Amino acid sequence: MKFLLIISMIMISLSNFGQNTGKKISKPIANHTVKIVKFTELETIIKKNDNKLYVINFWATWCRPCVEELPGFMEVNKMYRNNPGFKMILVSLDIANEAETKVLPFILKNKIDAEVYLLDDNKRMNEWIPAINKNWSGAIPATAFYKNGKQLEFIENKMHKNELVQIISKHL
Repeated sequence: MKFLLIISMIMISLSNFGQNTGKKISKPIANHTVKIVKFTELETIIKKNDNKLYVINFWATWCRPCVEELPGFMEVNKMYRNNPGFKMILVSLDIANEAETKVLPFILKNKIDAEVYLLDDNKRMNEWIPAINKNWSGAIPATAFYKNGKQLEFIENKMHKNELVQIISKHL
């Protein structure tokens, strides 16, 4: 009986997920959220002058190399998460209306514990792609490293855990 009650509560909660951009989509049984954002919101984070190293990874659930590199990213995030000078953010390029049906279930299934944004700004991609990095073709996975509003490194390729640790260690 308790099981049926829990399932019912989950189903009710799922039907109330955020439907507009700027809303968080969250599942009450887990501490995970997906925030749907426009590039201007993401840009305010990467331009912060707070002496924190931001590791911004662009990925999608449908991108095989992206999915393959995420376990290493989560290991690295676990290593540094208590460091006040470090913040990892995963930026999904999935379709916004699939946030609750694809992205959130993917995050839960794969135990993604970094902050996750879903960038819902496809119409302006020719503006924000070169704003991230002028040499970026738009291919994913891609990872940018920022500190005090300045991009320190940009990797347009799948990254291995050791490479990620090496870059983070260099800039922390």
